[in-house]
Amino acid sequence: MVEIVFLLTANFERIDFKIKTVELQGKKIKLQIWDTAGQERFHTITTSYYRGAMGIMLVYDITQEKTFENIAKWLRNIQEHANEDVEKMLLGNKCDMEDKRMISKERGETIAKENGIKFMETSAKSNINVETAFMTLAEDILKKYPQKDSSSSPGSIKPDKDSGGGSGGKGCCS
Repeated sequence: MVEIVFLLTANFERIDFKIKTVELQGKKIKLQIWDTAGQERFHTITTSYYRGAMGIMLVYDITQEKTFENIAKWLRNIQEHANEDVEKMLLGNKCDMEDKRMISKERGETIAKENGIKFMETSAKSNINVETAFMTLAEDILKKYPQKDSSSSPGSIKPDKDSGGGSGGKGCCS
């Protein structure tokens, strides 16, 4: 089984960890999802997770301007602390709440384009594009880290030593 680690930086109230197994390209993929909440109080914890993450989803709430303003800070943190080839995606959440929208889709698309990352709007509550976002990021990671041999731990995708990635043999996450 292939194992991929995601770091989710959202603006919610808790740190959460989930494991989800999906099938992608004929392989079973184990997704480790660390929701680090995007809160300033979790900042030191978050930066340590960046080092081993293979994919990072930055999530803002389209109904709250402050969460969108924090994206630039989180992108700087990622640039400073994550592997330089980490896959990133920007998600505007709560797209089912058009009547309360404060951040236009175009603003999200613009910041994503400026930073060379993918963009999508989602709704966790209404399950809009959530699965698509994870699968898209997982596919991008699989393209970047094709399994080379079976000498590494069974099914784990590990960054190449020369790619600037890795966490001292611990795989994806420390």
